[in-house]
Amino acid sequence: MPMISFSPDTGIWLLTTPHTSYALRIDDTGAPCHLAWGPRLTLPEAESLLAPVESAGDSFEGRPAVGEELPVDGGTRFGPPSLQVRHADGSRAFEWEPVGHRVHEPVPGSAELVLEFRDRLYPLRVALHYRVREDTDVIERRTVLRNAGDRRVELLRADSAAWTLPALPDYRLSHATGQWSAESQLCRDALPYGETVLTSRRGITSHHANPWVMLDAGDATEEHGRVWSAALAWSGTWRVTVQRTPDGRAGWTGGAGHEGTTVPLEPGEEHATPVFAGLCTDGGFGAASRAWHAYTLAHVLPRGRETAPVLYNSWEATGFDVDEAGQTALAERAAALGVELYVVDDGWFGSRRSDRSGLGDWTPATDRFPHGLGPLSDAVHGLGMRFGIWVEPEMVNPDSDLYREHPDWVLHIPGRTRSELRNQLVLNFARADVADWAYGWLTRLVGDHDVDFLKWDMNRAFSEAGWPGAGQGGDRLWSAYVTNLYGVLDRLRVDHHGLRIETCSGGGGRVDLGILARTDQAWASDNTDAVDRLAIQHGFGQIYPARTMSAWVTDVPNQLTGRTVPLRFRFHSAMAGLLGIGGDLTRWSEEELAEGAALVAEYKKVRHLVQHGALYRLSEPLGDRPTVVQYVAEDAAELLVLAWQRGPRHGAPRLPVRLPALTPGARYRDTRTGTVHHATVLAEYGLRLDLPRGDWSSTAVHLVRLPGSD
Repeated sequence: MPMISFSPDTGIWLLTTPHTSYALRIDDTGAPCHLAWGPRLTLPEAESLLAPVESAGDSFEGRPAVGEELPVDGGTRFGPPSLQVRHADGSRAFEWEPVGHRVHEPVPGSAELVLEFRDRLYPLRVALHYRVREDTDVIERRTVLRNAGDRRVELLRADSAAWTLPALPDYRLSHATGQWSAESQLCRDALPYGETVLTSRRGITSHHANPWVMLDAGDATEEHGRVWSAALAWSGTWRVTVQRTPDGRAGWTGGAGHEGTTVPLEPGEEHATPVFAGLCTDGGFGAASRAWHAYTLAHVLPRGRETAPVLYNSWEATGFDVDEAGQTALAERAAALGVELYVVDDGWFGSRRSDRSGLGDWTPATDRFPHGLGPLSDAVHGLGMRFGIWVEPEMVNPDSDLYREHPDWVLHIPGRTRSELRNQLVLNFARADVADWAYGWLTRLVGDHDVDFLKWDMNRAFSEAGWPGAGQGGDRLWSAYVTNLYGVLDRLRVDHHGLRIETCSGGGGRVDLGILARTDQAWASDNTDAVDRLAIQHGFGQIYPARTMSAWVTDVPNQLTGRTVPLRFRFHSAMAGLLGIGGDLTRWSEEELAEGAALVAEYKKVRHLVQHGALYRLSEPLGDRPTVVQYVAEDAAELLVLAWQRGPRHGAPRLPVRLPALTPGARYRDTRTGTVHHATVLAEYGLRLDLPRGDWSSTAVHLVRLPGSD
């Protein structure tokens, strides 16, 4: 079956993925309208879904608020518009007129449909893009707008896409909420009637919400039921509006920007929206997550098939007290633990002794690194590790040489207060000269000091987001900032092929498919408490794979929460993603160092499963029962089970955990105990977890399929 097919008799376009179909058509008014999104259909089957257009029952209804591919502001439309335009004469609205279509193959194994339109009155062109691939059910959508006239047009709203669900008896919305140090908290509630707006106005993806949604009929579970979902590939402000209408329909529209921001479109200029990808899956929320994970590894991450190294970061050990001797001593201890990547955090540059000064002056502090970073880089490489360093290129302290030289480079409005957060201001990356400055010192830093890894941080939200002297350029700041940020990252990766980058924004403030297309991993939260991390990681993994999720083992009592849990529990929590260590190794006892080294070695034996296997969430985090996750190799030849428990409730039974996705009839050997298990028993009767008694217990079980047993 072709990935994209067309019926000239009915005007229906059918997009086909491995397990689903997406059907749309252009109606009699010229508007692109949704027809179906769900299990696979043939073209004749899709045609049978056509139904006569029902006239409105009264003069107050207008066109249905849900059901168009990109609802516009115009005519008798009263729902949330995806496209709002203000023309040069001050009038608004858009009226669809089809002008053509094309189907092409952007890359092997994919197909893209482009539907082209213009406004019936004004010279504005709109192209709707749909891309499907032969190895994923994810459909990528975006919109491209072009001003074909000779006067400016203002885009008041330019969403990437609108998605429509079939009529269901009920709807439930899943999304992430949170705040700094408590990101990715999963919310799953009945969808109310009306409009539910999820958004960030902070200039970044934000800690408080994440640009993805999942909807189901209210009956889906982790492994059963149909789920529709979408994720926006954008790292700035964004908005997703989910709507449930009184006539029993639901859908959502989403894209870059928040209310009140506009994009000016000059004559001949084009504006391309970010990808807003959608996915329909059977098999519950777990199947949806696994499909997003596979898509991200194969088509989003620059090098998704690579295995990430075990990392050490100096921040929680040293704070700003960074010098060559101390870092070299830490590096030696980290190497002895089995660490493969050593990262120097904040405090290595300029006058940086606290968060009050030095940010923006990106040269090694001469009193701390008298010969530059070269000797430390050489020492780290000599210990058999890669060398990484922390940077915050988008920020500046007012107490810095950079700010004294270029006070106009920050986001500000003349005459108004320049609001400081964390004693810093935001550099205006929308300016080409600022972006070029950042690229220049970054590429020199990486090249001159043989840097293998950048921890790219961004520690405050936008304020006073003006652009004095830029005229209409100030209106496009919100989008140009992100575009230039992406450009700097892209240029660095071209210059330095071996460079790897971690996205961080005070923790999980900038995690999305847009930034992950240019980085290798994400710092999910500044909260390193191993217990809190289980809930954060649970929400993070709804869309983003473990291969992108950095997680650290740090000291206790935890710096943020004051909680104390065993080293083993902390390691097992961090082993659920990309294992990192952030404790002060100079204070670890010999027993702790030995246990840590053993657990690092244990992780290295199973990290291919964590980073590239399929994730199954076998219980909710931190309930009465143990929290359990499972990672399974693609061929089901190996699996890893990680389990954590607060503490046994007196009298509560220890229930076995059923393990899915095993090879039927096979036998699996526990690599630690040598015990052989039958797959049928594990799947139907369950595995009894060997959790030590007492509070905060955890375990890791690595099972390998015996040869000839399948």
